Order: sequence, then C-alpha cells, then structure tokens
Amino acid sequence: MPNERLRAALLEQGVTPTALAVELGVDNKTVERWISGRIPYRRHRYAVSTRLGVDEVYLWPDALPRDQVAVASEGEIIAVYPHRSEVPHDAWKRLFDSAEEEIGVLVYAGLFISEDAGIQRIFRKKAESGIKMRFLLGDPTSQEVERRAIDEGAEGSMSAKIRSAIANYRNLRTADNIEFRIHTTILYNSIYRADDQLLVNTHIYGTPAAQAPVWHLRKIAGGEIASTYIESFERVWETATPLGD
Repeated sequence: MPNERLRAALLEQGVTPTALAVELGVDNKTVERWISGRIPYRRHRYAVSTRLGVDEVYLWPDALPRDQVAVASEGEIIAVYPHRSEVPHDAWKRLFDSAEEEIGVLVYAGLFISEDAGIQRIFRKKAESGIKMRFLLGDPTSQEVERRAIDEGAEGSMSAKIRSAIANYRNLRTADNIEFRIHTTILYNSIYRADDQLLVNTHIYGTPAAQAPVWHLRKIAGGEIASTYIESFERVWETATPLGD
C-alpha cells in the first residue's frame, strides 16, 4: 500500500524523491520504494522524519513494535508536577527561552503567563529574532468558556480572565511573527510549547487549572505522547479564527 503520508510530507516540504535520495545518499529507486510502501531501515526513517519535520511514527506507524513505542514514550516524560502552581517559575522561562523555531500557547486564558513581564520580554525577544509564535485563547463569548467557569464554580470569571489576557498582550499583538487566534473547543488540556518541549496542564472537572497536574514532555524519536499533544494543538489552530481588534 502506498505511503500517502510520506508522499504528502514530501509535497508539503517541496522535496522531490530525487533530492531526498541525494541528501540521504541512497538510490532514487529506494525512495520510490518507500513511497510505494516499503518500510526503510530505522536510520533512514529517522533521517527522513528529521528532514521533513514530522514524527517517524506518523510516517511509519507500524514500523516499531508497541513495546518499543511504550519505552520511547516513557522517555519523553521529563517531570510531573501535582499542581500547576508548583511548577517552578524558572521552568516556564526556560521552556520559552529554549525555543529556536516555534512557540505555541493553547489556553482559555492563561492569565498568569500574560501577567508575567519577564515572560513577555522573552516572547518579544523571540519574535524579534524571527521565531514563529502562535497563541490560542478561548472565545470569551462562547458557551464552552462559560461552561468551564461554571464547572469551576466561578460563573463569568473565565470570560473576564480571557479579556484581561487579551489586554495584557496588546503590545505583542502588533509584533511581527506573532499570531493570535480565538477558539471555541472544549479545552481538555492547556498546552505550552517550545519546539519539541511542552508543559501540558491537564484539566479536571471541578478543579481550577492552577490546582491540576502538569506534564513536562520532550519529544523523542519513536515516542507518541508529545506528538499527540502537538497534533492536538494543530487541530485547534486549524479551526480557530484570527483575534480581531
């Protein structure tokens, strides 16, 4: 069966099979066989996924035994914090300051981030250096946001927090390389991303986000946990709308 994911990734990146073959030092026909469905050796899978910027497991989901995927996924977990309030302040700063390609934030409000002057300076510095930054905030008029506030026993407060966060970001919203969108999804997790590292704040019914656990993840080859959250971020981004004035 043809590997349509590999074919699509090549097209999206503008990489021809011939060019990929030259970069990897293999025959053109070898790359054509991969596109036709043959699974490459592991070193070639890693090289291709790195070149195309996609996860190896996405391109070849059946290549690794499930026990190896489980071990790799466990290796993606750097730390687990019982409550977001217990994540060291420096951990947030180190996360965003480590970004070399992309920063992503998916929240309803994430007010604590927008209120932090030090993190705001990091955002501006990264944007000025050409790093792509994407912020997803909840639509303060949506039923989903109001439902979350009711679930936490604070009706109306979430919308107010979102509007405060939007106001706090007013100086960043006009900066180059930064884009803000609003979404109306049911937010199961807040995601804070810097390249292949993430802080994922889980959400629990009836529990404020600051009191819910946080996972610190780093994507590694063969693992699936980090990729799952990254793909979730992308799905929300695709359905979100630009934040207007």
